[in-house]
Amino acid sequence: MTVCVEHAIEVLRAPAGVPYLRHDRAGELVLDPAPLTLDGERIAAFEVDSGAAVRIDASGCAVLPGLVDCHTHLPFAGWRAEEYEQKVTGVPYEEIARAGGGIASSARALAQATDDEVLAQARALVAEMLATGTTAYEAKTGYGLSVDGEARAARLGRELGADRVTGLFAHAVPQGYDADAWMDEVDALAAACDVDALDIYVESVAFANEHLTRLGAIAAREVVPLRAHVEQFNANRSVPVALAAGARSVDHLACLHPDDVAPLAAAECAAVLLPGAEFLGAERVAPARDLADAGAICVLATDLNPGTSPVSSLPVIIGLAVRRYGWSVREALLACTLNAAWVLGLSGELGSLEVGKRADVVLLDTPVAHLPYRFGRSPVCLVIRAGEVAWVRPDAAWRIAS
Repeated sequence: MTVCVEHAIEVLRAPAGVPYLRHDRAGELVLDPAPLTLDGERIAAFEVDSGAAVRIDASGCAVLPGLVDCHTHLPFAGWRAEEYEQKVTGVPYEEIARAGGGIASSARALAQATDDEVLAQARALVAEMLATGTTAYEAKTGYGLSVDGEARAARLGRELGADRVTGLFAHAVPQGYDADAWMDEVDALAAACDVDALDIYVESVAFANEHLTRLGAIAAREVVPLRAHVEQFNANRSVPVALAAGARSVDHLACLHPDDVAPLAAAECAAVLLPGAEFLGAERVAPARDLADAGAICVLATDLNPGTSPVSSLPVIIGLAVRRYGWSVREALLACTLNAAWVLGLSGELGSLEVGKRADVVLLDTPVAHLPYRFGRSPVCLVIRAGEVAWVRPDAAWRIAS
């Protein structure tokens, strides 16, 4: 089936054929109006197809590639609203975690829920994400906190249909283990489970830099990318360790040491920034402006999880990033389209509107400048995934003609 999208006031396009774009080049994104023809699951041309089976009237709209969320903790069970009240009234996350909350709380909830219950909650959240423009996403393990629990989480991520499943086997140290002993289990899980990447949380309540180095060796052996949660609450100087281990991304970075900005910016390693966690957790703000100006591969993601960032909307994340990081809307959009797709190894297929790529297209009912400006409102009115209309806001149904 052919679909023609026409009359848009803006169409976001990146330079053709690049796997990612360093943030000092974000100005190379263009917002010129152009028609767009989709043929089956692929983008076919930037011209009108007068014989298209479906025509979409994008009058007054901006047209974007589908948004990519490269850091979520789906699937999980339940929520932790009571912890949010603790945090906003002054209890530090580390204290909550050491008292049995945090990751351990979500692990108990996951263990008590059936597979059907876990998947039902996750699918509802994926539907929320789609309605705000997310057409591709990553899922992580990490709430299993046992060998069987982590293997189950990896399986549920696949059943959910995530575009990528990451083994965050080193998320927290389960009871009965110390960090070194659990890393032996992580090694075995990495070999046994069907995952697309490996991840680790380096922090005072979790793992250390020496474990990051070990996971890098495991990832190299398994021929999968290494990712790392680092510098969220403390400056542990984990970024040089991650770079030496060949990490694909370092995520969080709220406490990134100033001396590590330039090496990270020079590396082929993405800086995945999570302003939802920073805002809701009253964390420090990552040095995102410095990273962008230095030419880092900058990325935004929701960090969707039941504790520190129960946020499913990338438009909300874009609004936070523009205001708190001092970024332009183009910088923010680059960070959750092409660059986010690169983190997942999917930028040859997703993340930009290019002929031959998967036809993931989002219509906003405003120019892109309104996306961060009208904070908290999602202007997404229609979403196409793999060439098919996957979601349409009821008041935008008139835009579709066949």
